[in-house]
Amino acid sequence: MHCSFCLFIFPLSPLPLSPPFPPPPSSSSSPTPSHLPSPSPFLPSSSSVTGYLLFSLSTAVIGSLQFGYNTGVINAPEQKLRAFFNQTWMERYKEPISPGTCTLVWSFSVAIFSVGGMVGSFSVSFIRWLSPRDAALHVPGQHPGGDRGLLMGFSTICSSYEMVIAGRLVIGLFCGLFTGLTPMYVGEVSPTPLRGAFGTLHQLGVVIGILIAQVFGLEVLLGSDKLWPLLLSLTVAPAVLQCILLPFCPESPRFLLINLNQEEQARKGTSTRRSYKDMQEMKEESAKMAVEKKPLLIAVMLQLSQQLSGINAVFYYSTGIFASLFLVERAGRRTLHLLGLAGMAVSALLMTITLLLKDFTVMGYVAILAVMLFVAFFELGPGPIPWFIVAELFSQGPRPAAMAVAGCSNWTANLLVGFSFPKLVEWCGPWVFIIFAIFLVFFFIFTFFKVPETKGKTFDEIAKCFGAAPATLHCLTLNLGRQWDVNVGLACALVWGGAT
Repeated sequence: MHCSFCLFIFPLSPLPLSPPFPPPPSSSSSPTPSHLPSPSPFLPSSSSVTGYLLFSLSTAVIGSLQFGYNTGVINAPEQKLRAFFNQTWMERYKEPISPGTCTLVWSFSVAIFSVGGMVGSFSVSFIRWLSPRDAALHVPGQHPGGDRGLLMGFSTICSSYEMVIAGRLVIGLFCGLFTGLTPMYVGEVSPTPLRGAFGTLHQLGVVIGILIAQVFGLEVLLGSDKLWPLLLSLTVAPAVLQCILLPFCPESPRFLLINLNQEEQARKGTSTRRSYKDMQEMKEESAKMAVEKKPLLIAVMLQLSQQLSGINAVFYYSTGIFASLFLVERAGRRTLHLLGLAGMAVSALLMTITLLLKDFTVMGYVAILAVMLFVAFFELGPGPIPWFIVAELFSQGPRPAAMAVAGCSNWTANLLVGFSFPKLVEWCGPWVFIIFAIFLVFFFIFTFFKVPETKGKTFDEIAKCFGAAPATLHCLTLNLGRQWDVNVGLACALVWGGAT
């Protein structure tokens, strides 16, 4: 295991570089020199947004939407799926399935999603190095996106609940890949001043996907006894759409120069005024890759802070994402993450108080307010920030491996919480939120002392924040915290329902 991690973490040797560019023009009013490429429609200036850039980002975020859709779609048809399991069991064994076995099959159908996600996220490192960016995105978008939908869609026709489980496994593989590829791609093609704002698009796509799944899962739409297979297979549509659009998306200039050594193609991907500065930064980053030992720990810790915070049952509220979209480049990633963690900790304590004082009628309203605040603070920081800040903490060389390890930690925490959470509720009752609050306080302290601010900084400037000391622990904490957050809402519903 240790050897495998070493293979992932240490980057490849730097690629040979051609002579540096001539110096940039001394005056901004001077005409474009002949040695610089013509203006590119992709990134014409350091802070402008073009239609081509928005098209590329929107196409990439379709993968995030699929992640959200497949996360939320399994909840609505639960009773229909249990009935299908029982019917299939009756046809095979001529007797009804026992409640314990039915629950086991159902739990396995849900949890297998996280297993696929773990494998998919850890595969990002391999796929990212073996193919160009658009090809890396195209492969998982083409096959798993369609096959897994067909597997679940035809499960009733084939009378096979194993097809549902297999479909969920492939779903997780697909989503695991895109939780690493999408933030990495978005971070590399976005202008530095807008990288934080665009970085929230991944989480926005996730919550929109969850919202779509919740709406389509209504009984009057696709959540009926006859239409639930269509609900599960509907994910084929965005997969096909993404396959059509991805070939028109560009590779990032950073990937072209550092990974493929295609300097001229990389120059075409930058604007006239930014060409010299961006290309010099990329070359310096490539030259430092041989001695790069950067903060893998921060990446993993950020993802853990997202998954260990208890938000799973209520993360389909997307209002906070829009606020984060405008705040992240003003307040900064670190500030918003700290504010979100602190607010969630206070909200968790407030929910504990409401459950302990449940005999008072007013506490029911306070509990609703506490849950809403919990979700709002989650979407302000711990929701979107861990996904894109990981891509900012690493240079081009170790970035794919770091995204793979951080994403795998996120999915691992997701799986662990999914299995342990029911027992935590049973053992702790209303005090279960104290566990979440303790984790949130721990991640707050870690973020305050270890996580640097990356707002408005280039990748090279961010790397200088760590000096020569390796800080691989930082990413692990942020991922663990997120998964605990994902389940606080569910605990509130279960504990409050049991108490009343």
